[in-house]
Amino acid sequence: MSKEPTGIANGLTNYGDRDFSLYLRRSFAKSMGYSSAMLEKPVVGIAYTPSGFNNCHRHFPELLEAVKRGVLAAGALPIEFPTISLGEVFLNPTSLKFRNLMSMDTEEMVRAQPMDAVVLMGGCDKTVPAQLMGAVSAGRPAIMLVGGPMMTGRYRGERLGACTDCRRFWAQYRAGKVNDEEIADVEGRLATTAGTCAVMGTASTMACLAEALGMILPGTAAIPAVHADRLRAAEATGAAAVKLIGSQLTPGKIVNQKSVENALRVLLAIGGSTNAIIHMTAIAGRAGVPVSLQRLNELSDTTPVLVNLKPVGNGYMEDLFAAGGMGALMRELKDLLHLDAMTVTGETLGERLDADSGAWTDRTVIAERKKPLEPQGGLVALFGNLSPQGAILKRSAADSNLFELEGRAVVFSSLADLAARIDDPDLDVEPNDILVLQNAGPHSPSAMPEAGYLPIPKKLATKGVKDMVRVSDARMSGTAFGTIVLHVTPDAASGGPLGLVRNGDRIRLSVKDRRIDLVVDEAELKRRAAAAKPAAEAPERGYAKLYAQEILGADQGCDFAFLKPH
Repeated sequence: MSKEPTGIANGLTNYGDRDFSLYLRRSFAKSMGYSSAMLEKPVVGIAYTPSGFNNCHRHFPELLEAVKRGVLAAGALPIEFPTISLGEVFLNPTSLKFRNLMSMDTEEMVRAQPMDAVVLMGGCDKTVPAQLMGAVSAGRPAIMLVGGPMMTGRYRGERLGACTDCRRFWAQYRAGKVNDEEIADVEGRLATTAGTCAVMGTASTMACLAEALGMILPGTAAIPAVHADRLRAAEATGAAAVKLIGSQLTPGKIVNQKSVENALRVLLAIGGSTNAIIHMTAIAGRAGVPVSLQRLNELSDTTPVLVNLKPVGNGYMEDLFAAGGMGALMRELKDLLHLDAMTVTGETLGERLDADSGAWTDRTVIAERKKPLEPQGGLVALFGNLSPQGAILKRSAADSNLFELEGRAVVFSSLADLAARIDDPDLDVEPNDILVLQNAGPHSPSAMPEAGYLPIPKKLATKGVKDMVRVSDARMSGTAFGTIVLHVTPDAASGGPLGLVRNGDRIRLSVKDRRIDLVVDEAELKRRAAAAKPAAEAPERGYAKLYAQEILGADQGCDFAFLKPH
């Protein structure tokens, strides 16, 4: 029986003569200076994502060298390859639109190129889910390496970290409490090192969930980007990738019902980003695992918030690292987790946690279960006639005084309408009204941007109003805060009831009952639906056309229909 091909002998280009294909590939590989002995080794591919448009990844060249060092020391040949990189604030209309494109790039390059295992180097918000989605679909042994969070900056004796603090200062600027000179000074102090946002935003949330899923090495989610331990983690990740060679421990085996539920528990306990619901649904969906928002509510009712980080608490990711990291948190949740879930190192989650059971934990950052920051999870799903397929509220970052409210709708029909009128001094709006943004969901031309954090109208902000109920089919940055109902599904652009809301309608929110309802009779809603204008004209070409044809709703992770397993 012939030996299975490994290394560069994998997946040969087909010229009709296998021996010629291998001869030709070796000759071209030797043009890069490899010796014959090196070309006999198994190959670890490294999905490498630096970009001049991705500040979070600017330290990746140094990380790459550490990964390669680990691969070489473990006896394999490391070969990096580029894929799309998604810099959160540099993409128009929004990075989510291109997450699926990056996942396709990752999947196809992992599958098409000769590698026995792959290290996925990601960090910025959409890069980690994109790579995990692609890796699950590609079916090759894979391990993730996250880039790590920034360290904090300083401003007048106060620690600053992007981007919760940037939103806080911008709100003060809009309210006239911070002047032009001060906001310009703050701007230069919010993001002062390489790495992802320093708070529990989407990037940090996804790093924590990658560890909860078992797809990265234990203890590596929270290591700051510029810490020497981040380089040591990169080296260890390279060595771990070599151990995966020849195994059946692919991402599709690690991402399953149990590990996904573990990740959701952790999401609730860290008060993590609402974006993570979309990403986890997409990652799990690639493995054929459904994510139920009803089940999310059940988990939320029995999972306390334990991590004291912004935007829910006061700390930063560097504090979580120093406090004991994800291991310390998951040990607090141990009886709620599926400890038999397998991880990428070949250990079960239970074995991982037992290995470091005596480690110290800083209780000012990671609370004990008997003394939680909040008794229930950070996120809750809402249903009702305004969101038949669900909506999400980050209650841990919201004002509980607004949780049971009926208010008048102040409607903005699009992002352009919002920008044009939100600061109009003649805007008819009161503090107890409910701001509604339509046509910002996944099926809209804006492709579900992080616009759900509607600004407080300037006429109210200058009077000291800091929060209002806001409802939309958009997303919100994980660094943001407020009583904000997001991901209303189906979205307005696909004909959902959110698009039928009119100025002056009454909306009833009840977090207790998990509902958000439009208080308008059914006959009137049918009349409005019949008179509704058709959706925007579909794009004619390129990725925009593919996106418009294949995008699924938030309840299915905003993945593409044709990428889901059948």
